[in-house]
Amino acid sequence: MLKHSTRRWLAGLGVAGALVAASATPSSAAPAEDLDLYANNVIVAPGGTEKWVTLFALTAERHGDFTVKVDRSKVAAFADVQNSGPEDACTESGAILTCKVQDTDDDGSYLNMVELFVRAKDGATPDQEGELEFTVTSADSGSASYRSTVAIGEGVDLAAEESLELKGAPGATLKAPLKVENRGETTTRGAVLFVFGSYGLNPSKRYENCEYTNDEFDSYAFACTFDSVIEPGEAARLDSSFGFTVPADSWAPNDYFGAAIWFTPADWKEFLSEVDVADELGTKGTEGELKLEPVAAQRSRQTDVEPYNNETWMQLQVTGDQRADVAALGAKVNGEVGTTVPVTLGYVNNGPAAVGTGGSEGIWVGTTVTLPKGVTAVRAPETCLDGESGEGEPGKPGASVYRCFLPGHLGKGEKAEFDFELRIDKAGSRTGEVKLRTGYDEAEVKDLDPANDTAKILVNAGGGQGGGDDPELPITGESTGLIAGIGGLLLVAGVGGYVVAKRRRTRFVA
Repeated sequence: MLKHSTRRWLAGLGVAGALVAASATPSSAAPAEDLDLYANNVIVAPGGTEKWVTLFALTAERHGDFTVKVDRSKVAAFADVQNSGPEDACTESGAILTCKVQDTDDDGSYLNMVELFVRAKDGATPDQEGELEFTVTSADSGSASYRSTVAIGEGVDLAAEESLELKGAPGATLKAPLKVENRGETTTRGAVLFVFGSYGLNPSKRYENCEYTNDEFDSYAFACTFDSVIEPGEAARLDSSFGFTVPADSWAPNDYFGAAIWFTPADWKEFLSEVDVADELGTKGTEGELKLEPVAAQRSRQTDVEPYNNETWMQLQVTGDQRADVAALGAKVNGEVGTTVPVTLGYVNNGPAAVGTGGSEGIWVGTTVTLPKGVTAVRAPETCLDGESGEGEPGKPGASVYRCFLPGHLGKGEKAEFDFELRIDKAGSRTGEVKLRTGYDEAEVKDLDPANDTAKILVNAGGGQGGGDDPELPITGESTGLIAGIGGLLLVAGVGGYVVAKRRRTRFVA
């Protein structure tokens, strides 16, 4: 079931960025500066599967209920467009759909306003094209409009093998003979292969006809473009130079997961309109051309009539025995009552394996910070949440316990540092704690030395005595290096997918 919903699932996770990028596109019917709209484009073929167009709104403030009118008149001759949501949400009058949308989301994220399924009508011909026109009104926010394109393509049927299993030790390079077949009755002209995988699926070569995400992401994603012709009943395979190299610091044993999806060029363009990945791709390789078949001329736009058989789900089994030790980093702070002092807490990876890389066996590190009594956190990192209630905004001041998370992997010798500012409220010496958890629920896996997964936070205010606390504890200092983090793509191993990661206030120190 997950396999069949990949594209819509990726689109939902990537849509927030797409909304921002597309906010200049709508033509406003009335001033509505804080109401940004976005709807994806689709291309469908007679006899092919239905596809979805979804209208989203991203608003700076929430506005209550909306009315959405969808004008289908410009596509009615060749496409059937219907509401795919609750039956009572929309009414129909000729080519106009009128839908009532209740805004029940108060977290400032995007609002799914209307979802429509689109199917090509019998008799539709390739290259017919028109627009759906959306008009959104609210008593509070005024009115705004947006247009998305519905096009008819020539139907083809690309198909891939369902799965590919790989096996190797850290540092090994593994061949990955990914294959695509033409199971339809029409010659396919051109193809795009999109590959995404977790930490272990590192492409062994970077090709000139492929675009890659940059190296700061903890997953690998790339797209390769081919001009190859595949006749009906024939198949094509990537040349023998293609494969993956298991990172030398991979946790072992472990299992990593990924997927390879084949698109027609027109379907790839549609995919990019749904998923916020185009801005992350763009770095081309320099190690020659990855090949399928000889180059052939492109004719009419083509769309896959059975897109759900285009995906190969990959599993990489990493063999061997290579784990890691993570050690908590506490701090010792001196200050006068009433002063605010910076405190850096976290952990260091002593290696040899990297941590936070996902997979079925590798560790994922959570950090619980219990502050000493008599101090108040006036600033906390955005990667830390209230550890007692489990609620509230990330980085909210005033909690006594924080649960902090590093959105990314950490190599040997690197530190995850969480920067706090603590106000000293009472005199005397008091002790808090940094405690690491290597995993979650039943998936918890011990590191090489669980004994160093706890460290003290010692605050000495006004020269008071510590009451027997051991002053010899890990103390964090100033960073010797800083790698700026930005929101990006993090593949969740075992499930597969993209998660937006915030890294603004978490420091990675080598």
